[in-house]
Amino acid sequence: MHWKRAAALVACVLALGAGSPSAHGRSPELATALGRALAAPDVDPNRTAALAVDLETGAVVFRSNAGLSLAPASAEKLAVAFAALRLLGPGYRFRTEVAGAGELDGRIWRGDLYLVGFGDPSLARADLDALARQVASWGIRRITGRVLADEHHFDASRTPPGWKPSFLGVESPPLSALTVEDVQIRGSSGPAAAAASAFQAALTRSGVLVARATGTRRAPADVLPLALDFSEPLAAILREMNRQSDNFVSEMLLKELGAAVVRRGSTAAGARVVRAALVEARVPVAGVRVVDGSGLSLLDRLTARALVSILRAGFRDPSIRDAFVTSLAVAGVSGTLRHRLGRRPTYGRVIAKTGTTSGASALAGFVRRRYVFAILQNGSPVPYWSARAAQDRFVTILASS
Repeated sequence: MHWKRAAALVACVLALGAGSPSAHGRSPELATALGRALAAPDVDPNRTAALAVDLETGAVVFRSNAGLSLAPASAEKLAVAFAALRLLGPGYRFRTEVAGAGELDGRIWRGDLYLVGFGDPSLARADLDALARQVASWGIRRITGRVLADEHHFDASRTPPGWKPSFLGVESPPLSALTVEDVQIRGSSGPAAAAASAFQAALTRSGVLVARATGTRRAPADVLPLALDFSEPLAAILREMNRQSDNFVSEMLLKELGAAVVRRGSTAAGARVVRAALVEARVPVAGVRVVDGSGLSLLDRLTARALVSILRAGFRDPSIRDAFVTSLAVAGVSGTLRHRLGRRPTYGRVIAKTGTTSGASALAGFVRRRYVFAILQNGSPVPYWSARAAQDRFVTILASS
């Protein structure tokens, strides 16, 4: 973990104080065109913020309500990705363990097996099969006890604060330190119980018989490590999170930041860690409120100034630049921009994070390695097509300049 290095992060704050257009190197013609581009039917200009600056110098190209505190939608994920890369590192891997409480007697394990989750958001059936094969490689063919799932690495909260009840199961599965992709969660048993059942089935496929029913319980301290699985590196996980705007991954990563940095695997602890990382990087946090990782919480707030500062700081840090920038969707090519901005001059030249909820629309990223920008639009609701069209006009003008 890169926590010690985080305490000495270099200053990447933008010079965004008040001043005349000429003092910031702005072109009046470009600024006028960008302002016109943002005007859209039924999009409230008083609830719209935008900022575009020169990527290298920080000179302001366009600014409107840059310090206005607004709901960010999935642009929130940029703050989480930035903090995770700075504090955990691009090569960080989640782990899942199998441990035995008991003893090996020939081909029989006399005792229980524990499947212990440490927050891997990408854990899949194939990983359980790999863990089961490792258990079988000890020569174990029968287990007298139970397969028990341990999810204590995170707290028991299944959703973050400020979520609508309808989000659970639609926008994200229940949060747990032990969740397996595409494994159905039945009733109130929870993700860990479903994981235990899936792992027992994997053991059976590997020739290991478990006669007793599965359950959930925290593993005792004196267990024997039997199997270990690691996720892909964090850089790869962030590509999935940001390009596809994966809410579950972002929420799991936020809890892992809390667990890894302050030893508390909760959404609130992770949010505090993210805010502290922004402060350490000298990102302006006035008007910023981090409540969850995905941007779905009705309580989240960001500013265009903070988003641009995060993007610019990530770009200027050589230790995370590649992982941070390549996690974003590419216009006309990948992720949530695959079917958007797919013509010249934006095709392949706008790299950004999108954000959409009923009350917020956002686009923030880079244009031609020349500009960094952020647009936040709020409404009750915000008109989806008009807001997105204004964003597209804005970045098209930047790409043409």
